[in-house]
Amino acid sequence: MLVRCQLPNLLPRLCALRPSLAMSSATGTFTTDQPLNYRAGARVRPVDSGPTEDVYEPATGRVISKLLCSGEKEVDLAVQSAKAAFNVWSQMSGMERSRVLLEAARIIREQREEIATLETINNGKSIFEARVDIDVSWQCLEYYAGLAGSLAGEHVQLPGGSFGYTRREPLGVCVGIGAWNYPFQIACWKSAPALACGNAMVYKPSPFTPISAVRLAEIYTEAGVPKGLFNVVQGGVATGQFLCHHPDVAKISFTGSVPTGIKIMEMAAKGIKPVTLELGGKSPLIIFSDCALENAVNGALMANFLTQGEVCCNGTRVFVERKILDVFTKEVVKRTQKIKIGDPLLEDTRMGALINRPHLDRVQGFIKQAKEQGAEVLCGGDLYVPDDPKLKNGYYMRPCVLGNCRDDMTCVKEEIFGPVMSILPFDTEEEVVERANNTKFGLAGGVFTRDIQKAHRVVAALKAGMCFINNYNISPVELPFGGYKASGFGRENGRAAIEYYSQLKTVCVEMGDVESVF
Repeated sequence: MLVRCQLPNLLPRLCALRPSLAMSSATGTFTTDQPLNYRAGARVRPVDSGPTEDVYEPATGRVISKLLCSGEKEVDLAVQSAKAAFNVWSQMSGMERSRVLLEAARIIREQREEIATLETINNGKSIFEARVDIDVSWQCLEYYAGLAGSLAGEHVQLPGGSFGYTRREPLGVCVGIGAWNYPFQIACWKSAPALACGNAMVYKPSPFTPISAVRLAEIYTEAGVPKGLFNVVQGGVATGQFLCHHPDVAKISFTGSVPTGIKIMEMAAKGIKPVTLELGGKSPLIIFSDCALENAVNGALMANFLTQGEVCCNGTRVFVERKILDVFTKEVVKRTQKIKIGDPLLEDTRMGALINRPHLDRVQGFIKQAKEQGAEVLCGGDLYVPDDPKLKNGYYMRPCVLGNCRDDMTCVKEEIFGPVMSILPFDTEEEVVERANNTKFGLAGGVFTRDIQKAHRVVAALKAGMCFINNYNISPVELPFGGYKASGFGRENGRAAIEYYSQLKTVCVEMGDVESVF
């Protein structure tokens, strides 16, 4: 087992707590050869494995670990382990489950800096943002801990003294398949409501970001869940297929691309398994001329450049009322050019590295195509090479603002999933609502205006599951999150998620004699 902490004075607690991780807060020093699967309360190597994949540090382009893709036997062991733990966990009271979830939340909160550092190293986002992600994660566990003890059915009085009641029951072993842009947070968003309802979960992170989900599994075990209740299997397409086809899996929750979501839905249909799909987006952000300009500019930056633009609900189609188009655009460009790019572990960095080289090339391809179709690059869009030599092979680019855009351009229609904002002028409310809804996606939308009646009128007309008024990309765990149309269905967060991780049983009690019609 590899043990190396080259700058132990910077994060001594992490090295002391988990000496098998080679860690420091300096970018370019982390490596691990620990097993990345987690089963029955311990890290394990898969009993059968497919191809080995390199795991990268986006900031430097370094290989930091090797990923063993789990085969069918390993997936079955993980599911059977979860099934055994489910038999214990599902019989515990809601208050008992609540106490365990609260303890897990406490551990995450206590180890916030360590987990955020792991997230930054494996994902490339700034440590500033990663800390927020970890805060959202422990808040999610606290929220569902609060709901666990209150989950209940209802009593219904029937004629003649008879009555009925409902029981809210867990589903069984649920599968969570996560995305690489919010690795730890998505694992919490999926596992917290599942566990609160009494389920077990087998979780598959993205093969690009396998590191932090295993830490969540360790935290759950430390908090007191039955061993096997939250297992982690690593892998790509084949591993996901084994999970979706497994006969003992009761439900699948997936976050990722539309094409993969379609395939998961097809596989789940063969076993009549319920699914939650949180897929892509190409969301509209509508800026009316009566907005508070500075606030609207802030909103546009938040809607496009968090996590290097790698956010599914980003408002990348920025519709600006023509009256303020020039002044808004000028201010957005000025602010975008000031975004500090570089080492994501430095405190003043606000944009780190994209997830990997192929994705960076894909984003660059969209910008090239946009220019060919007539868009004007107002700023950014080119590769960025930091001065620090150790970052020269990282996956950096300057955030990009595109002007002179049309609705029929590829950059306006397709999800780029990078730091690229498209600005489009509009003249009337009716026009912009029609154009905003002219998309196959329906994940999110936003409106900036001082006219509160107009704001509510417009969001009511938007065909999107998550809408913002005078803010953007604010997603409290108390509020449901999910999309319309090709952006998926089902909801994460809020009380709504309980509906997707439980099932209702109806019991009818007859107090008199049965009257036979035969």
